[in-house]
Amino acid sequence: MSGFPVLPLRGELSAVLPASSVAVPPGVTAGVTVFDRDTGRITEQLNPDLRFRSASVVKLLIALDLLWDRGPAYELTAADRDRLEVMLRSSDDDAASHYWDELGAGDIVDRMVARLGLTHTARPPATHPGFWGYVAITPADTVRIYLYLLEHAPAPVREIVMGHLHQATRTGTDGFDQYFGIASVFDGDFGIKQGWSGFAGSSGFGSDRAKPDAAGIDLTSEALHTTGTVGPGDRTIVAVYTLHPAGTAYEQAYADVTRLVGTLDIPGGTPAAKLPGVPGD
Repeated sequence: MSGFPVLPLRGELSAVLPASSVAVPPGVTAGVTVFDRDTGRITEQLNPDLRFRSASVVKLLIALDLLWDRGPAYELTAADRDRLEVMLRSSDDDAASHYWDELGAGDIVDRMVARLGLTHTARPPATHPGFWGYVAITPADTVRIYLYLLEHAPAPVREIVMGHLHQATRTGTDGFDQYFGIASVFDGDFGIKQGWSGFAGSSGFGSDRAKPDAAGIDLTSEALHTTGTVGPGDRTIVAVYTLHPAGTAYEQAYADVTRLVGTLDIPGGTPAAKLPGVPGD
């Protein structure tokens, strides 16, 4: 089998509901799409087609491109199994960079846009071709990626990718606590692929102060994104992208994103006993 079966996704996600009254913290720019697969409805959305730099969320597309022509068994070498695991569970940047170079850099994005019918996702700006974290992506396209994984991808691909997302580690390999947003608001029954960029000590794929706005993408503001699924059977898909004022501490952004997610209508999840205010709580 060559590639995944290309099937239509569920309608035009960004046209289902008007912008909702999402509680966005002062000074924060946010994009939100929440999709309940049980009802086929969007329960929350704000700026669904606003482009953000992807940070590590692009690792979903890298993983899918890696697996694309491995059917019918979708077998991986031991080295690829290890890299894919640490890239998806612990958001490892070295693994992502390895595949970005090996699979053709921006060509990965072009292929996945065509294969999945993404509408606003694009390769990094021509000024930064090697920066996979500068891929442009939107909340609505992120929901489309998860819908493809959950409803159209071959079972082995779904089990590999979602299996890793359901076992996301508390910290990334760069030492950052990645349990903000979805992982702080809900207990159990969630899978996450998070993204962070531009904070002191974070990856070099974070912000480039010399190029503040490339192809309409903000490359300077601190970015913190929480995406994934919530509830039994991955019932609800959540995509929340945020940009924060220059100089915002990671702990502050972590708390703000978690509070934002806590206000959303996300069916199927079990609320956590309390919402932590800072990493490690």
